[in-house]
Amino acid sequence: MGQLPEFPLNNALRILLLSGTNFSGKLPESIGFNNFSGLIPPFHRSGVPNLSYLDLSWNQLSGSIHSSLFTLPSLQTLDLSKNQLVGEIDEFSNASSSLIEYLCLSNNYLIGSIPKSIFHLSRLESLSIGYNNFDSLKLDMFFQLKNLRLLQLSNMSLLIGSDNKSLTFPQLEVLTLKSCNLTEFPEFIKTQDKLVFLDLSNNQIHGFVPNWLWKTTLSWLDLSFNAIDFPKEFPFGDANSSFPMLTGALPICNLSQLRRFNASYNKLSGPIPICLGNISTLEDLDLQENNFSGNIPDFAEATQLYTPQLNENRLEGKLPRSLAYCRVLQVLNLGNNILYDTFPLWLGKLPALMFLILRSNMFYGPIKHVKNTFPALDVLDIAFNNFSGQLPFESFQAPQLRSLKIGGNKLEGKLPRSLANCSKLEVLDLGKNMIQDTFPFWLVKLPSLKVLVLRANRFYGTIKFLEEENGFPMLRILDLASNNFSGELSVGFFQSLKAMRMMTDGNKSKPDYIGDGYYQDSVTIVNKGYEIFYEKILTILACLDLSNNSFHGRIPEEIQNLKLLKVLNLSYNSFLGPIPLALGNLTELESLDLSRNKLSGEIPPQLTSLTFLEVLNLSYNQLEGNIPQSYQFGTFSKDSYKGNPRLCGLPLTRKCIEVGPGMPPPKEDVDSWVDGLSDWKIVLIGYGCGLVIGISIGYTVLNEMGNKWLDSYKRNGKRN
Repeated sequence: MGQLPEFPLNNALRILLLSGTNFSGKLPESIGFNNFSGLIPPFHRSGVPNLSYLDLSWNQLSGSIHSSLFTLPSLQTLDLSKNQLVGEIDEFSNASSSLIEYLCLSNNYLIGSIPKSIFHLSRLESLSIGYNNFDSLKLDMFFQLKNLRLLQLSNMSLLIGSDNKSLTFPQLEVLTLKSCNLTEFPEFIKTQDKLVFLDLSNNQIHGFVPNWLWKTTLSWLDLSFNAIDFPKEFPFGDANSSFPMLTGALPICNLSQLRRFNASYNKLSGPIPICLGNISTLEDLDLQENNFSGNIPDFAEATQLYTPQLNENRLEGKLPRSLAYCRVLQVLNLGNNILYDTFPLWLGKLPALMFLILRSNMFYGPIKHVKNTFPALDVLDIAFNNFSGQLPFESFQAPQLRSLKIGGNKLEGKLPRSLANCSKLEVLDLGKNMIQDTFPFWLVKLPSLKVLVLRANRFYGTIKFLEEENGFPMLRILDLASNNFSGELSVGFFQSLKAMRMMTDGNKSKPDYIGDGYYQDSVTIVNKGYEIFYEKILTILACLDLSNNSFHGRIPEEIQNLKLLKVLNLSYNSFLGPIPLALGNLTELESLDLSRNKLSGEIPPQLTSLTFLEVLNLSYNQLEGNIPQSYQFGTFSKDSYKGNPRLCGLPLTRKCIEVGPGMPPPKEDVDSWVDGLSDWKIVLIGYGCGLVIGISIGYTVLNEMGNKWLDSYKRNGKRN
């Protein structure tokens, strides 16, 4: 904090490091600055003749870079990265006699051509100029920098063809060409025999990986987000070929110093090379989102492995038991494969395991004795498998557990009360199982619980909170749909949903999601017979789904206190009486479904004040009178109102003067219920940009009521 003093003329200052500080005043004028958030004035050679190290990265400096900076007589290191610098860099004199060895200008807004003077810095060893807006650049220019060891050109437009094949590129140790629109592997890498770090990620490289890319010196190799594949046969003697996948000596097997290998989001197919499990230095392996098949390799020798991410492939078979020897394992992500095995309790003793993700596989059988295991577990996601039997979490001790997802299995029994000991739990998704229990009031003990999904189970009974009881302080998504809950909704229930009542700070410049840097939670929200899958959950998303239960009575006026609600679904119950006028106070509401109840009276004109409302379904009730026409109500289709024979006005063809004695609503049997689902169409309006559709991240719309589910419904009736 505070300011630095002035420096005397011809002082002995050699190193000035101000990166990431909290200074807010002026920097000393004697070294040529005004302040951290302003311009960088010209430097004076006589002011700091001995300055050799200048680091001003991670500040708010703006304006252009004056060429005098590059002429300081003793300067060896200059780092201006991660500021707001703009404009072009002028040519500067005496470049060949400069002592600059390290130059970092990345992550600014610089434009124009790279000054030719930079290519005459004969002592330059490290150059980082990526993440700016420079003009296209020929790689030939760097042939002049004979001492160059590090080159970072990410997010630049590069011309990789060489006009002079006899030129020798400097021997690099670090090369980063991320997001450079490359369509092929740069051939100059063929002669790079000292590479330790190579990043070619997020380009458009396609075809096979050439043999010469697999440098035995590599410690870090990132080929992610391209379109590369490996051939299935190895043409021996062809130096430009890729390594084989089935037989022969694999060049990647010679990378004995490899620590990080990322080839995710490509088109890689065939088995994962077995030799990857024999590289003793391997720490981080990311092969997710490819087409790999076959078994997971044995990792008996890769005992330093801590983040194997093999999700989104077609891997099969059992988990290799050798993973138990990876004592530093932190992340095991095997989701969305076709693995067939029992629950890996043998991983429970790994002291550092934080993320165990097995979702959407074919794991099966009961899960027993999950007690005093997984001491560091943060996320357990085993959803959408074939696990069966009793819930395995009795006496469960997982003090660090933040997210537990076990939905989409065949688990049954009561909800273990030991879950109340998971004091850091934020997401609990138990949906689509066969759990039979009453509403878990005792979960109010969890101070951080934000998402609770109990849908499509066999929960039963009334939901009543005493008004003086504590509620859920953080709960924003509550999904109780398709259970056997009954009774009237109490005032205490709505008062217990405290986080849906409190307004939050909406001025954040960046969206905030549930989860951390590595794993961000997802959720599926059902509306009108469709599922919308959110790959990330915004913390401002508030949803209450009580549909397809046996609730009855009036909808309490106190629902108006849930002012943060974005999605409200009360359909397929037996609510009666008028639609509460107070619903008009839920001004954040974007989706409202009150269909298939026994609601009567007119549609309150107060609902027209819901200017964010995108989806509305009032069908199959006993509503009557004029349909409001103000604001977006005039844009909803007739599907929003059908099954109410006494409603009139647009968009219905029935004019209000023609309304006679009403017919009773259709009988709510299985066939009409199914027909209603198949007829429903989501209606979107052009007002605003809402969460349900507008900012869902990578949502997928699926038909919730598939044929198999409907067959089961018709056989067993509405309740399981």
